[in-house]
Amino acid sequence: MKICMFTNTYLPHVGGVARSVDFFSQDLRKMGHEVLVIAPTFPGFSPGVEEEGGVLRVPALQNFNGSDFSVRLPLPFTINRQLEKFRPDIIHSHHPYLMGDSALRMAMQHDLPLVFTHHTLYENYTHYVPLNSRRMQRFVVELSTKYANMCSMVVAPSESIALLLEERGVKTPMEVIPTGVDLDFFAAGNGAAFKEEYGLEKDQLVIGHVGRLAPEKNLEYLSRAVALYLQENPGAVFVVVGDGPSMEDIRAVFQDKGLSDRLILAGQKTGQGLADAYRAMDFFVFSSTTETQGMVLAEAMAAGNPVMALDASGVREVVRDGENGRLLDAHSSERDFAGALEEFAGDKSKQKEWRQNALKTAASFSRESCARRMAGIYERVIESFVQKDTWASHELVSWDSVLKGIRAQWQLLSHKTRAAVSAFKQDKRQG
Repeated sequence: MKICMFTNTYLPHVGGVARSVDFFSQDLRKMGHEVLVIAPTFPGFSPGVEEEGGVLRVPALQNFNGSDFSVRLPLPFTINRQLEKFRPDIIHSHHPYLMGDSALRMAMQHDLPLVFTHHTLYENYTHYVPLNSRRMQRFVVELSTKYANMCSMVVAPSESIALLLEERGVKTPMEVIPTGVDLDFFAAGNGAAFKEEYGLEKDQLVIGHVGRLAPEKNLEYLSRAVALYLQENPGAVFVVVGDGPSMEDIRAVFQDKGLSDRLILAGQKTGQGLADAYRAMDFFVFSSTTETQGMVLAEAMAAGNPVMALDASGVREVVRDGENGRLLDAHSSERDFAGALEEFAGDKSKQKEWRQNALKTAASFSRESCARRMAGIYERVIESFVQKDTWASHELVSWDSVLKGIRAQWQLLSHKTRAAVSAFKQDKRQG
């Protein structure tokens, strides 16, 4: 098969969607399929075709509104020329907007089936737009739901998200396929090397976290909970791997508690460095309630780490309370979280049992099995695809009306933001 993937985030960006696209494209190629990834440029990557990696880079605005994401500049002719050259059998969109909009239009134009993976709860990211509002959140939910219903197949990364999408009105056939994890790679990490690099003792207790450090990840809560535990346990440290706007918030919590020397902000890690970091940890902590799948949780378990997390979508599919970690109520207090850490750290027998169960859990998330399932979906969709007559008429008109509504909301919010800033400056001058 020839598969064309459209994504708003891709390498070298480090995040769940970028890694998912990279993993699936690599594994599908190993199976003998051809894959073209159409993605935004990033610093150091010029627009154009990267023949070796099978990637078409399109011009984009970087770090949109302070986020880690890029906004594609509209160049439909560039994409169309490459699609005519590649001649895909199927298009796979990883977002319902920006590059996702291009994916939809290219599928219509070339009479191809469109698969959409609903990676993200997009309404939890509206704080990246001016004057975040519930109205904007409703627009975003409507956008992703309508987009899903214009596709041939929807892929949900977890059962929780599949149920949520059905409740929101997604009628398109749906399959659940998480992003796979390279089990051997994470199991072979060198934790001793990581500890030596950061001056940690060989037997020092390491509480770890890996991920994008952003407000929607609930990291201030996690930092305060871990700090409570560290105050009572002077031999332990907190290792945070990742980068993002919440890094300073984490640092501030530990400075306020007088624990700066017990916090290691290791920055963004990839490859061997990431595997080594996971293996250096004794257990993994996670507090996000906005995930669609527990990819980092499966990675942590592949390295033998039990996980302590809050109950939420994408998390409950990986963490089994009392078996491979703790799944605490989503409304648990920071003191409750710290208490659970205390209980686990003091029970050597439980630690051994949970590590063994964590490895067993990770085995069900292998990259090979997930890629085979995705290829099977492509084959079924291609075989059963019938071009939708509605694409050329009312569905496209309906889709454009949703986009116009979001653009109108955006302009309104932008005007309000400028007015508020102007009023603030005027008050400051008068004061």
